[in-house]
Formats: sequence, structure tokens, C-alpha cells
Amino acid sequence: MVDLFDNKGQLIDSVCEHARQIRDPNYDGVFFICVRTTGIYCRPVCRVKLPLAKNVTFAPSAAAAERSGYRPCLRCRPESAPGSAAWRGTEAVVNRGLAIIEEAYLDSHSTEELAARLGIGSRHLCRLFQQYTGATPLQVAATRRLHLANRLISDTDGKFSDIAFESGYGSVRRFNDIICKVYRKTPSALRKTRSFTPMSTR
Repeated sequence: MVDLFDNKGQLIDSVCEHARQIRDPNYDGVFFICVRTTGIYCRPVCRVKLPLAKNVTFAPSAAAAERSGYRPCLRCRPESAPGSAAWRGTEAVVNRGLAIIEEAYLDSHSTEELAARLGIGSRHLCRLFQQYTGATPLQVAATRRLHLANRLISDTDGKFSDIAFESGYGSVRRFNDIICKVYRKTPSALRKTRSFTPMSTR
């Protein structure tokens, strides 16, 4: 597996493009493909027809893709990518921060409190996150909530009100608004896109 990052922590486009062309599973969850013509971002293993190279760009994280205005692919489901909560090639402090965010820490704490827990200043923390994930800690946390919500919508038959709060949204209205804005579907319509019927959670 070739290193995706240069000595400044930036993605190497030529390596990403090769991995995209062969749908290399080794890079699944390590970077994401943003398609300008559709406004969608995908995993490197997505089975849709490969878009032209001139129409794609690469993001080091799902949060970075969403920060740039792309929405998740409903076919390859970026929220299901292995290792999507902890990208490789990052500084140790960023990895620690990602792990804490994955535990929903920022659902009830501030960026300043996260930085204090990591023993650094909040501005420095934000700079590190921008450098290595292409997004702020709050944007990473928002993507975590979104991906968790989509997994619960797609993989369970739980009530949407329960899913909203389990995912970390402060209200059902906020949950509905975010799902509709990002996926351009209501939670009910999004659930109908799944290809199987899960066992009841009730």
C-alpha cells in the first residue's frame, strides 16, 4: 500500500487516482472521491461507473468532502467505510481527538474543552484538524452524527425520534432538517432506499 500523503500531510492526487481506477480496497475509508458533476462523494471501492478524472477531486475525510458541499453516495454509503472515524497518516494528537469525537464528546462539550483534554490550545487543535482531515473538529463531529443517523435509518427499523437523539441531535426537527438537506430525502424516503429489511429493534 503506497502512502497517500506527502511530507506536509496533503493527499497525493496521482496515488488517489490510481487507487480510484482499480477500486483498491486498501484505501477504503482512507480518502474519499468527490464528483463535481453530481455533487456526491464516494468511497474508493464504489461500484458506480467511474467518472472522468477531470470531474473528480479527493478529500482526506468525509467531513472534508461535506465541508466542500458534497453529499454522501447512497450506493457505497461512506458512513460504512472501515476506519472512517480515524484517518491514517495523521498526527497522534489528531488521532486521539478523532477517537474522542467518535465517542460523541462534542455532542455535549465545546472545541475548547476537547483541546484542553488533549493538552493544547483550541486554535492549534483546529489548525491540526484542518491540515490532516480538511475539516474542523465540529465539522468532523457533525459528519459522525450524520453517518450514525444514516446507519440507524438504513440498518434498523427504529423510530426516527429515537434515532435523532441516539445520533446526537438535540431535536427531531434538527435531525429531519439535516437529513433532508444532505440526502435530499426525508428519513422515511431514505429508509426506503435500503435493499433489505432488518429485524425489528422493538
